[in-house]
Amino acid sequence: MERWTDEALVLGTLDYADADRLVTLFTRTRGRLTAFAAGARKSRRRFAGALEPCTLLRAQLVARRGSTLRLDGVDVVRAFHRLRDDLPRLGRALYAVELCRELVREEEPHPELFDAARTWLAELEEGAAGPTSLLAFELRALALAGLMPRFDACCLCGGEPGPEPRFDPGHGGTVCLRCQGRAPGAARVPPEHLLALSALQAGARTPLPPAVRAAARGLLNAFIAHQLGRPLKGVEFLRQLGVD
Repeated sequence: MERWTDEALVLGTLDYADADRLVTLFTRTRGRLTAFAAGARKSRRRFAGALEPCTLLRAQLVARRGSTLRLDGVDVVRAFHRLRDDLPRLGRALYAVELCRELVREEEPHPELFDAARTWLAELEEGAAGPTSLLAFELRALALAGLMPRFDACCLCGGEPGPEPRFDPGHGGTVCLRCQGRAPGAARVPPEHLLALSALQAGARTPLPPAVRAAARGLLNAFIAHQLGRPLKGVEFLRQLGVD
């Protein structure tokens, strides 16, 4: 049996049998893993409070026969307690880890995305990550997963977006006036919204006005839902919280 220790973010858990849990982890060196935590719902010594989503761990893992891993023990590196006392910030954090879970395949390492998620969660807890930062994180995560939407040019011809651009999730981004006949379902978007998203994609961190943020959130929601084949559950939770 192979044993190793890895840094990991808890993405979610599923109760199993009377006392056990299946834990989904985003590990730094091996990507997304699902591990069996025996007695996790009763053990106060090994797992108490450590398997909440968004918790950063040092996870002790064992590869057993077949595809199931065993979670032998954990050390909490950072619990992000202050996020759990602020529902809007917690909603953003849960959305971010759900996005990571859906973008990363089983046992496909994404150390840069892991580091980006860990850093952003820390900034969010410390109050250094405003509402616009979630959009910036999403764009960074999509780029690292190889799914970067195009906002700075037409995704069909590569030309300038023009004064009346549209956005088509199916084609991967902006569609110019000349190409709109090839994307009949594309929705009209104000040019300034595309410019704002393009700037965020390039690394700008200027806060966006609430109306622009909300419009940008709609575009990214549509793009991500198309890529995944379904919307993320966190989209509805953020909507209920009134968080863009």
